[in-house]
Amino acid sequence: MLIGFSSSPSREWDSSEYHRLSQPQVSWGKKVLSRLRLHGDELLLDAGCGTGRLTAELLQALPRGRVVALDISQNMLRSACEYLQPRFGRQVLLVAADLRDLPFECIFDGIVSTAAFHWVLNHECLFRGLYAALRPGGWLQAQCGGGRNLARLRERMKILAASADFSQYLAAYSEPWLFQDAEQAADTLERAGFVEVETSLEPARTQLEDRRHYVEFVKAVIIRTHLERLPTQDLRERYISALADQAAADDPAFVLDYWRLNLSARKPSNG
Repeated sequence: MLIGFSSSPSREWDSSEYHRLSQPQVSWGKKVLSRLRLHGDELLLDAGCGTGRLTAELLQALPRGRVVALDISQNMLRSACEYLQPRFGRQVLLVAADLRDLPFECIFDGIVSTAAFHWVLNHECLFRGLYAALRPGGWLQAQCGGGRNLARLRERMKILAASADFSQYLAAYSEPWLFQDAEQAADTLERAGFVEVETSLEPARTQLEDRRHYVEFVKAVIIRTHLERLPTQDLRERYISALADQAAADDPAFVLDYWRLNLSARKPSNG
């Protein structure tokens, strides 16, 4: 079942491409799931479920539990529904909602999230909403981009945005991500009311196989909102080609300098 609460414009993805290409995100997410200590009967929120690849892993660990799988993208949720419903049925509820405006109050035993929080620019609002959605004593285990995540690629995108070909479309466009460092994230979680807060950064350097794989991955996973601002296919192809040319000249070539921010916290039992 899919329920919609989101009143903000949906930030859409090519969900079939993301499902096909998101193995790095899935591998990082499995490490997050390995940190969970579940009884098997919890009600959990998967905050930013995407196409449901990690939601399925979570559901397998909850033979008597349920998961609310939430995303802002209708395309992602349709793909997640096709992927999850035949196998898990009523054990999963799919919800369209904005992480900045969660429609839950004191419901969940725990919240899991991977590769989503950096797409929310207001982490104060995000963490307050997550805190409110948890039952007293409930926990948060999450990971997102942080620190100097993709610093080399982002610097190249900044230079391209100021160039003659792209400046009228991209020069005034702010980045769509927020990459906090570990100390900033811990402070924000604590201001939201969380306790037992632990945060850390870890490198997750990712090697793409060749130019074709680099172009496919970067287009689908990283720069889609930038490409949407370019009015012609020719401009979009020139933009991604410029990035691919620079990545090809790196040693080694076609490496993305990912950094992951790990987040662990709990809502007080009397919260």
